[in-house]
Amino acid sequence: MATKKEPRRKLAIVIGIGKYDHFEELQKPENDANDMSSALEKSENMVLFYFAGHGIQWEDQNYLIPKDTPTLNGADLNKNAINAQDILNTLSDHKSYVTIFLLDSCRKYHLHNPEIDARKSNESGAKSVGLKAMHKAGSLSACACEPGTIAIEEKGQRNGLFTKHLLKHITIVNEDIQLILRDVTKGVIDESKSKQIPYVSAS
Repeated sequence: MATKKEPRRKLAIVIGIGKYDHFEELQKPENDANDMSSALEKSENMVLFYFAGHGIQWEDQNYLIPKDTPTLNGADLNKNAINAQDILNTLSDHKSYVTIFLLDSCRKYHLHNPEIDARKSNESGAKSVGLKAMHKAGSLSACACEPGTIAIEEKGQRNGLFTKHLLKHITIVNEDIQLILRDVTKGVIDESKSKQIPYVSAS
């Protein structure tokens, strides 16, 4: 006797922030989020988190910057920004077919840190470039660029380069997500002439 197949569930949290109150405006995140939402309506069961906007690495942690976050120094991040690893940990604790974590938010910042500035105004610790690698058992995460590098935002394009190639592949029916991200990575590398290389981590 055939058993009834359990329906797969789908949960996606898609965020795109372009207009910040206190940070440089980004041109692509709103389009990125809208287009990603439309594409994900066609996808299989999953738990997915997608963020396009400002993100920063500080003291070995990745932080996502909300729209109304004031100008930051390193000490403010725990209070005024969102720890990306905490989100990944929470989502991965819920049983799902697959948990996918996508960040199109690798950019460069110079944070004000009074302790560092007091020692040396150009101390390398005052800089944050890109995002660090993220890991959580049972999840797959991908960043728009490798740790320590920044993403390209080209004028005249509707989407960021990473999201542009995600949109090309993420709706492919019955395709393994790791193969999708492999193709996304190749597309970004080819189009950017190796100036931007996405980073993918499967745990």
